[in-house]
Amino acid sequence: MKDPEMERNEPASEGGEEKNGNTGEDLVREEAEAKRLATELEEMRQTLVRLQADFANHRKRAEKENREAGQRATARVIEQLIPVVDGFEHALAAHREAEYENHRKGFEIIYKQLRDNLARLGAERIEPLDQPFDPRFHQAMDREETSDHADGTILAVYQPGYVFHGRVLRPAMVRVAVQPKAASNKFAN
Repeated sequence: MKDPEMERNEPASEGGEEKNGNTGEDLVREEAEAKRLATELEEMRQTLVRLQADFANHRKRAEKENREAGQRATARVIEQLIPVVDGFEHALAAHREAEYENHRKGFEIIYKQLRDNLARLGAERIEPLDQPFDPRFHQAMDREETSDHADGTILAVYQPGYVFHGRVLRPAMVRVAVQPKAASNKFAN
């Protein structure tokens, strides 16, 4: 009879079998399974990385869309307030008499607050006087032949324009200088 202690310490038998019951075939299967699991794990990691990138892109896109929606809403409010600014300007220009002085000061304070708040929101007033005409920002309402100014120079502003984050809310309505036409020498000999 063999000693059980000796059996545990004996090397594997001739058939390639180990005493613990694992064969070479079992080791190959275990290695293949480990490889498969490692591959599966790497695929899951790659999927996680892609999902994280997709989520980050989605978040950035949503933030941008929210910011743009906020800007569109602000632009609509500013567009509604521009006629109010115009009304203040007309009222202040119309009543220069001494009896309106106290009312005028109050209106000027309110007018300044309104303009300052519009500027804080991002509205910029287009002040094109003596600037070259630009059809993206100006609307020519009139033209004046003159040699005193370069062709296309804005001579008068009928109504100021407004820009909000590069987008024209209202173009400035202007009078533009044009060079006088040369007299025709068609009949001169």
